Amino acid sequence: MTGRWVKIATTDAIADDDMIAVEIEGRQIAIYHVGDAFHATANICTHAYALLTDGFLDECVIECPLHAGRFDIKTGKALGPPVNRDLKVYRLKVEGDDILVELD
Repeated sequence: MTGRWVKIATTDAIADDDMIAVEIEGRQIAIYHVGDAFHATANICTHAYALLTDGFLDECVIECPLHAGRFDIKTGKALGPPVNRDLKVYRLKVEGDDILVELD
């Protein structure tokens, strides 16, 4: 089943090696700009309620500001305690200057 593509930001809204928080249709989504690529994950840590965009981005790893849990932003994979559940990763595409995510 495919979802629908929704514009969530523009490329110039996110500096290199930075991230922004976006809420759309009740979803908290983090958009990351690393190198030449953009990535999108759920913005709420799976361990305890914290916004990941308040954390520390190191290349393709986001560290939660609350308990230092770490996730791979490309795959959503939890990278060790205290996190043990992966993050939801959103499919993302760039069309011109628009960043779109696929919502189910």
